[in-house]
Amino acid sequence: MSRRSILVVAVLAGLLLAGLIAGLTRAPAVPAARLQTGPLLRSLQFSARVATASRVDVGSTVTGRVRAVAVTEGATVRAGDTLVRLEDEELRAALAQALASEQQAAARLAGLRSTGRSSALAALAQTDSVLVAARADLQRTQALVDQGFLSDARLDEARRAVAVAEAQQRGAQAQRAANADRGTDLAQAQAQLALASAATTAARARLAQTVLSAPADARVLARSVEPGQIVQAGRALLTLALAGPLQLVAQVDERYLEQLQPGQAASVLADAYPGQRFAATVLSIAPLVDAQRGAVEVKFALPGAPPAFLREDMTLSVEVDTGRRERALVLPLAALRDGPAPTVRVARDGRVEERAVRLGLRTLEAAEVLGGVADGDTVLFGATPAPGARVRADLAAAPMPGSPAAGGDAGSALTHAMGR
Repeated sequence: MSRRSILVVAVLAGLLLAGLIAGLTRAPAVPAARLQTGPLLRSLQFSARVATASRVDVGSTVTGRVRAVAVTEGATVRAGDTLVRLEDEELRAALAQALASEQQAAARLAGLRSTGRSSALAALAQTDSVLVAARADLQRTQALVDQGFLSDARLDEARRAVAVAEAQQRGAQAQRAANADRGTDLAQAQAQLALASAATTAARARLAQTVLSAPADARVLARSVEPGQIVQAGRALLTLALAGPLQLVAQVDERYLEQLQPGQAASVLADAYPGQRFAATVLSIAPLVDAQRGAVEVKFALPGAPPAFLREDMTLSVEVDTGRRERALVLPLAALRDGPAPTVRVARDGRVEERAVRLGLRTLEAAEVLGGVADGDTVLFGATPAPGARVRADLAAAPMPGSPAAGGDAGSALTHAMGR
């Protein structure tokens, strides 16, 4: 080998050794991000449905065959409008029979109050006169028996005639008392009339039940009845949404209950109309939690007129702002270190420092820092050298939440996503 070749090999070996030494002594590169101040928003996202304040099922209270259905799905009805008619011939006949029985009872009562009383008075007057005649005959007979002109048998007959006349008088008096205003016959007739009147009222009510009417102004949501169909009492035939403001109803995981309160602003999108966002506010939060699903019912009100495309039970996506900071020092949660207290590691003058931090508003991806680090500090992610070790911050490897590499504005927060 020539001297020149030996020189080239030596130079290359020196360069290789120098590179190796430099690589062993160079500080390791660690993913890092520079803290910055910006808006921080915490929100909840979940599915909801459209509902009216009141929804009722309309059904029949009698069993019968449907004669006509006067409405269709989607129709708007007013209070008292006819919805469904049932066949009513049998109930009309029952009403006519009840009316006849009532008229008969009324006629009997009227008869007792007029001709019945007259007959009772006439019968009493007749028995009075008969009794007077019988007593006079008894006196004459007694005198003739005392004189010996008549036998004792004739006196017994006269006495019996008086007894019969007295009994007839008592019967006539009882009949007159029964026909008086508080008499038993009149009371019985009045009771029979009241019974017949009640039967008429019941028959008229059953007949009225063959016509199903709208209980209030409403819109027909569902119709499950057709003409000719035999329906049973208690079965729902129509579903109505009573007139009133629309509400949005959602089932929210109870874990996020602390973040919700009435009056919070919300943004709503219909799955069928993703380009037409509208506003809502939290109206109420149910006082109990569904034990089966671990969810709480939250209702939303619309501040203005609802969009025309909303339909009952339509599925919506709702986002509620549960916390907002217009200017906050935003720390990625991935930079927090495990331990009893929150800490982060930062790169300062090429070395690792560990600092305790105090946090404020938190989202799923970031948190507000209230103390421990400052705007512009470089925080380290993942496995880092021990505090005091040399380090190189690789700012391109760990973008901040919401940075252009993460797809948003600096300081923006991920939402709590809940499935349907």
